[in-house]
Amino acid sequence: MNHWLIDCLSNGDTVLVPAIVYYEIRRELLRARKASGLARLDAFVQIDPNRYLALSDEALRLAAELWAQARQQGRPTSSGLDLDIDVILAAQALALGVGTEVIVVTTNPRHLRQFVEARLWNEVTLP
Repeated sequence: MNHWLIDCLSNGDTVLVPAIVYYEIRRELLRARKASGLARLDAFVQIDPNRYLALSDEALRLAAELWAQARQQGRPTSSGLDLDIDVILAAQALALGVGTEVIVVTTNPRHLRQFVEARLWNEVTLP
């Protein structure tokens, strides 16, 4: 995946780390006591602060709507008591705005696909 990321950046693609994903990655690196991984994660977003996508109130309001709609349609993305990071991530992507091509690159696109374009990272081909 490191080579893929380097290729994306070399190609001029914008790669963002949404706050909710940063949280997921960071908590696991902390749990596993992977100091070098933490350093790489922080360096990636600190090199260019525009790579970090803060979690806005707009995205949280939209996430609540997506969460409710998915349940009303019988397509929940998690159990009813979960925080449901997938809908928060989808809302962050949607909140980037109309006219912006956004692809959520993930290791598990299944739940996200009902809201946004989502692909496995190795399915995203560069021109």
